[in-house]
Amino acid sequence: MGITEKKYDTNYKPSKKDIQDFPDLQNGPSNLINGSPVFIQHVGSHNFRLPIKFKKKNGEIVQLETRVTGTVSLDANKKGINMSRIMRTFYKFKDDIIFDNIENILSSFKQELDASRAKLYLNFSYPIILNSLRSNNEGYQYYNVSYEADIDEFEKVKKKFHFDFVYSSACPCSYELSEHAREHRNKATVAHSQRSVARISIETDDNMFIEDIHLLCANALKTETQVMVKREDEMAFAELNGSYLKFVEDAVRLIFKELNSHKNILDFRIICSHQESLHSHDAVSVLLAPNSKFNCDISHETWSSLIHKS
Repeated sequence: MGITEKKYDTNYKPSKKDIQDFPDLQNGPSNLINGSPVFIQHVGSHNFRLPIKFKKKNGEIVQLETRVTGTVSLDANKKGINMSRIMRTFYKFKDDIIFDNIENILSSFKQELDASRAKLYLNFSYPIILNSLRSNNEGYQYYNVSYEADIDEFEKVKKKFHFDFVYSSACPCSYELSEHAREHRNKATVAHSQRSVARISIETDDNMFIEDIHLLCANALKTETQVMVKREDEMAFAELNGSYLKFVEDAVRLIFKELNSHKNILDFRIICSHQESLHSHDAVSVLLAPNSKFNCDISHETWSSLIHKS
């Protein structure tokens, strides 16, 4: 056997016949399977990025950098999948408005990879313009949003949003103690409050916009963090915090009241984290919809991911 030439061949263009003759262990026979020949729930590609088009509630089309995960199931008698087909299949829809084509994308995943189930996961930062509280200024608030959709062997599709809402939580206990010190001892005090995060997970139908989820959270909690702030806005925010004091237990119950009565929400989970300014740890709470299929056992990694980063 001669010496292997170590020089990239810029002239080699394989024919279709050449490509068909290339070795393909991933799609090889079942006797090549390493380990147990068992059914695999998810296998695919994670975190490939694309500029994806989204339709806002007002009809505007926005293009957002999106991190995509696409997976399919794998039968016990199959060695593996062709990973590149996940991306290639998704790229066929890259110029479409994404939420208009979820079913088609998932069906294409199943067809292209000969799978019984498929799943799509999108993560992106979604902009909504908010008005200041009193100074009549506008600013972009960005929301961490994840969207997942899966299709089963019976072609049934489920769709879920995960939406992070950042707000201020002023402690009712601290407020009462501060007022007591001011009234009885003439001491200047500041009740403690902290930046807090609610992660709302909902299973929904096709009649739900991200703006709708935002409005539900804003109506429930009242004290969303602000983008544009002048002195009159800062005063207004202090008044809002004083008017809507809340423990973490209050926060999840307030959101529950809004979500539980919404006709387009099929199931939901609420996770709240108050990132304490008094304590060296966070106050947290989880609340599920009645008869929910969401998991209430939250991992340490999930709690940690709620630490807000601008």
